[in-house]
Amino acid sequence: MKFRVLIEQDEDGVFVASCPTLPGCVSQGRTRTEAKKNITEAIEGYLESLRKHGEPIPPPIREETVDVGA
Repeated sequence: MKFRVLIEQDEDGVFVASCPTLPGCVSQGRTRTEAKKNITEAIEGYLESLRKHGEPIPPPIREETVDVGA
């Protein structure tokens, strides 16, 4: 499954990662790579909790890209 994640650097230099599809699923890291690893683990835990509680799992993203000449 693929989920969209947003990774932004805060004013202290920490990379904060969130998954908009999964409310409250947020993690962070000292580097972009670490934040990505941590949010992946957070998403896995979130999905495991949904399964455990019999909650529906949101559908994965279906995203396309387009090329735009500048």
